[in-house]
Amino acid sequence: MKTAIRTQYTLSELVHGLEVTLKGDPTCVIEGVSPIQQAQPGHVTFLTNRLYSKHLASTQAAAVILSAADAEHCPVNAIISSNPYYTYSQIAAFFTHPTAVEAGVHPSAIIGNDSAIDPSASIGAHCVIGRHVKIGANVVIGPGCVVGDFSEIGEATQLDAKVTVYHRIKIGKRVRMASGVVIGGDGFGFANQKGVWHKVPQLGSVEIGDDVDIGANTTIDRGAIENTVIENGVKLDNLVQIGHNVKIGANTLICGCTGVAGSTVIGKNCIIAGASNINGHITITDNVIITGNTGVEKSITEPGIYSSGVVGVVTNQEFRKNNARFYRLENLMHRVKTLESTLKMLTEGKAS
Repeated sequence: MKTAIRTQYTLSELVHGLEVTLKGDPTCVIEGVSPIQQAQPGHVTFLTNRLYSKHLASTQAAAVILSAADAEHCPVNAIISSNPYYTYSQIAAFFTHPTAVEAGVHPSAIIGNDSAIDPSASIGAHCVIGRHVKIGANVVIGPGCVVGDFSEIGEATQLDAKVTVYHRIKIGKRVRMASGVVIGGDGFGFANQKGVWHKVPQLGSVEIGDDVDIGANTTIDRGAIENTVIENGVKLDNLVQIGHNVKIGANTLICGCTGVAGSTVIGKNCIIAGASNINGHITITDNVIITGNTGVEKSITEPGIYSSGVVGVVTNQEFRKNNARFYRLENLMHRVKTLESTLKMLTEGKAS
């Protein structure tokens, strides 16, 4: 008999075990979540961005997750947290209803010889599992996935539909891969001989640690000789490209449309914002923040926040003017130096 999915919780149930202070009615019933400016009665919302503070006084939500500084202005039940966004993530989880999966191998799946699949794992329709593959307990492999020979997938890992894991890849526990992820494709290696490009064999593999999250259509290339390594707790957004032999330290977060060229080492606890481009064969130390659309051309040896590129969006007309001025900077610099030299001569002449 299936257990009915709950759709209502009291505030006391939602905050149980969380490091928060509840100001208001703990028996208030919550039926869902919504943005603060569109909140409905019976819903919980959150406030983390100052831009949305103007909506607090008029919110229709039954409760708001917010900081202590904002709580004094809250007209409804308040869940006071030192980290409201994290608290929201824990409460919102009550209202997610993931698709139920059943253990076992779908009749249409193809399983290679000598593969070991835990009985609690779920292998979806039209999957292809290679030879000598090891799949751990409670793994979920969605429809149309491919897992190559001699690969290993740790317990409670989930592959959404149409994920491709090449041969001899090692994936840790509780990893989540969205649709379209490709792990272990060949790195981009070619040698030029007399004007002709010749492919360089990619002999390494990919090692992915525990609790890693990989977004849709992200690709991680296998190493040329040594392995590409993604350490525990790394979070990769959609459409991220990780080149061969890259090493990404634990708990680093990389946002969408970022490209990391081969043999680069990124430290622990870094945040790399979207559309950044990171050169190959460099090192980024721990605790670095790269702002969006930044080009990283050389190693970063000190923690901090780093940026590059044009600052802020402007009209196309202004951009074209600024761009034209940029290309005249060299000439302008020489003119300024000449003027400074002339001024110095005149000043020294008067002084004498």
